[in-house]
Amino acid sequence: MEANGLGLKGFPELKNDTFLRAAWGEETDYTPVWCMRQAGRYLPEFRETRAAQDFFSTCRSPEACCELTLQPLRRFPLDAAIIFSDILVVPQALGMEVTMVPGKGPSFPEPLREERDLERLRDPAVVASELGYVFQAITLTRRRLAGRVPLIGFAGAPWTLMAYMVEGGGSSTMAQAKRWLYQRPQASHQLLRILTDALIPYLVGQVVAGAQALQLFESHAGHLGPHLFNIFALPYIRDVAKRVKARLLEAGLAPVPMIIFAKDGHFALEELAQAGYEVVGLDWTVAPKKARRRLDSW
Repeated sequence: MEANGLGLKGFPELKNDTFLRAAWGEETDYTPVWCMRQAGRYLPEFRETRAAQDFFSTCRSPEACCELTLQPLRRFPLDAAIIFSDILVVPQALGMEVTMVPGKGPSFPEPLREERDLERLRDPAVVASELGYVFQAITLTRRRLAGRVPLIGFAGAPWTLMAYMVEGGGSSTMAQAKRWLYQRPQASHQLLRILTDALIPYLVGQVVAGAQALQLFESHAGHLGPHLFNIFALPYIRDVAKRVKARLLEAGLAPVPMIIFAKDGHFALEELAQAGYEVVGLDWTVAPKKARRRLDSW
């Protein structure tokens, strides 16, 4: 709770907590709204701001990230803001080169191809220190929001990050990454553990910086199917929630609601509902009413 009008780091008192109350499962007067890709190319001011520098240079600029985060709130009566950043800043912090190619998307010039390539990765303990610019962006944005709505932080889930790092970019099949799961299961688990270890301090650091909720994006859940998902994705999704909550408690920080969004993961709704998150996100392939019925006992 924020007392005397000031919260962590002296942030202004939150004026609209509808999103947070809904995330905690409380009754609200209306359904709160925020959007995926809330800061995006549909806004002319976004395109103008982004034209000034390349994508990851923008991500490393707290001022630019703050501006892009706030732009949609100037136009629409949204109930939350989500910090402008990218899930692939974590592989970058682990020492991998990632570029954003216009018209193509993210590209890893030297993806992980062999088990020995894992030796190229930095110690996951240093990742949070490499991502100070994200924390600075969150703190700056939280202050400039002036309590209007809560601020969401986020990260990519371990399997999704692994898929990019092995595949070398986006793919319709993720064939290279899935080959690792079949041919190098031990190395796959090693990489997933490295990524999990990197994500814990990163997500906790976002809360320390001012994030009032956290979302974990398992964007490539649909490439796995139930069997592989239960082996290579779900255990790490659970571990992230468990360890982030424990670390917040150890640090004496108030808990924040956590959201798990597994794109095309409709086959795992029940498992995700028991993974330690307050909110399970649904994609466009899942009818909310049917999902509610499936998770009625949650």
